[in-house]
Amino acid sequence: MKQTLLVIVLVLALRLPFLHQAIQGDDVYYLYGAEHAQIEPLHPTHVSYVFLGDLVDMRGHPHPPLNVWILAVLLAALGDVREVPFHLAYTVFSIIAAPSMLSLARRFVPERAWLAVLLFLAVPAFVINGGSLEADLPFLAFWMAAVALFVRAVDDESPVLLACAAGAAALAGLAAYQAVILTPILAAYLFDKRRNWTAAWAATLAAPAIIVAWQLYERASGGALPAGMLAGYLQSHGFEAWTNKWRSAVALVVHLGWMVSPVGVVAAFVRRSKWIAALAALAAAAGALYDANPLFWIALASGVLVLAYVIAEARQHDFLILWILIFFAAAVAIFFAGSARYLLPIAAPLAILVARAASARVLWAAFALQMPLSLALATANLQHWDGYRAFAAFIPKPAAGRHTWVAGEWGLRFYAEAIGALPLTRDQYLEPGDVVVWSELSGNGSVTAPVAHSVERDILPSVPLRLIALDGRPGYSSSARGLLPFEISREVADRVRADVVIERSAELSYLDPRDPKAAVQFLSGMYPDGWIGAQASVLLKNLAGRPLRVEVYIPPAAPARHVALLADGRLLAEDTFPGPGAYALAAPFQSDAASITVTLSVDRTFSVPPDQRELGVVVTGVGFR
Repeated sequence: MKQTLLVIVLVLALRLPFLHQAIQGDDVYYLYGAEHAQIEPLHPTHVSYVFLGDLVDMRGHPHPPLNVWILAVLLAALGDVREVPFHLAYTVFSIIAAPSMLSLARRFVPERAWLAVLLFLAVPAFVINGGSLEADLPFLAFWMAAVALFVRAVDDESPVLLACAAGAAALAGLAAYQAVILTPILAAYLFDKRRNWTAAWAATLAAPAIIVAWQLYERASGGALPAGMLAGYLQSHGFEAWTNKWRSAVALVVHLGWMVSPVGVVAAFVRRSKWIAALAALAAAAGALYDANPLFWIALASGVLVLAYVIAEARQHDFLILWILIFFAAAVAIFFAGSARYLLPIAAPLAILVARAASARVLWAAFALQMPLSLALATANLQHWDGYRAFAAFIPKPAAGRHTWVAGEWGLRFYAEAIGALPLTRDQYLEPGDVVVWSELSGNGSVTAPVAHSVERDILPSVPLRLIALDGRPGYSSSARGLLPFEISREVADRVRADVVIERSAELSYLDPRDPKAAVQFLSGMYPDGWIGAQASVLLKNLAGRPLRVEVYIPPAAPARHVALLADGRLLAEDTFPGPGAYALAAPFQSDAASITVTLSVDRTFSVPPDQRELGVVVTGVGFR
């Protein structure tokens, strides 16, 4: 009990300085679900929100609803989103995870249990993501509790502990789909220790069972399978493309190498065999050729060293080895962004393996190097997200009767919406006097309306470390921007600004969509490559007495056949075309106005993944000829 209380004290010392952390990352999407849960508590994900400019259904979110329910309870209790009490409540999940780690360490490395726990607490992703309201820490807490309770239950043959382990595994399944990986990991321990215990075999299925039950409940009550909707979004956004998968795999190896300090990894594993050492040296050389930044090739070599060691030792049927191998193989197959937080479920066995193999002096050195680094990275992360919260105070108010729009994600979206902004969609029509709030890092598209710059700020953490940066290559959260575990840099993390939309002037009477000069006269639904959605509007300089003409091309894959041409809301011409090909519509038009609004509409649209737009036809020209 004294050791457990001391672990809790250490966790509180780690979390309390970060309680004022701003809303960050994907917090805002979970909060959408928490708000909707106040209306439909049994269907918190039956809500839509704008993501990267598109309206999406939260039933296709990559996590089941447990985290949304947790936030919903806090929101109901506090009446509003309040950073400090919310983060204080989420400290509970760290308090669950850390004592679970202590239990496992006392079981597998009793003589160095405390050193193993310290290495676990110093894992960068545990320190950094502990300040988030995303699902990572709730998932980790119940994952760790499930493994620790299951190991104790099997060792003691305790039905009570087994029931608690099954409950924790079920909660992990409601927090994240990857909880299904618990089944083979727990089964590996059970097969080795007490393979004839039927109830324990049933307990290993708790996580997938609750996920299936939730899917069936949603299908029966909501008409759709969440997993099916998620698969559709992954396909339509191109997240599962092979280019993303291989970069994600490399990034996961890199993050694996920096979970425990590379000093500890090298000391623990490099002397195990000559071929393991040679493979690590080869990985370092290859990493240096690919990227001269030592952070990359050191982490790559360290990650390869861990993988080589666990593969070599797999024949010993060591539970910790199998735990790492099973989860890492599944992570490579499942994930596409290569985020460091994805590997949190194997932080515990890796810390125990290092504590078992390295000397106490090396372990203290590894902890002394890793914890200050993790705290510094967490501080840089805190300052980054706090920059969005501070910027919200400088956003100008729109003209009377106009709107503020936010063209960004993450914390900027949350704090802009808190003062009345609306998320900007891809085809949103903007009126003079509207305010548009931008993030260069997470902006979801471009605005063709003319704007006047109002206010601009650089997000520049004072700590010279970056987890994500505007022009850098850190891949801590996503391998799409780079493969470095983090970056030593003082560069700008993000640049945010607020622009005011000004009156448009129609200079052109005929628009070729591919002409950059034409973009300023696009009002909505028209893209620079010529594609339009179900409807598109443009502004034209009026040439009285000349016919108005639109030229379109219907590609073979496009289902649209009916095209209509309108000017200032009046239907001028429409036609139904027999099939793919190039066509034109033309009609006389009389107006004394200096400029007119021309609208095109089609009867059907389609999508071509990974392009997420709803596409109608290609416009090759529109205007007076």
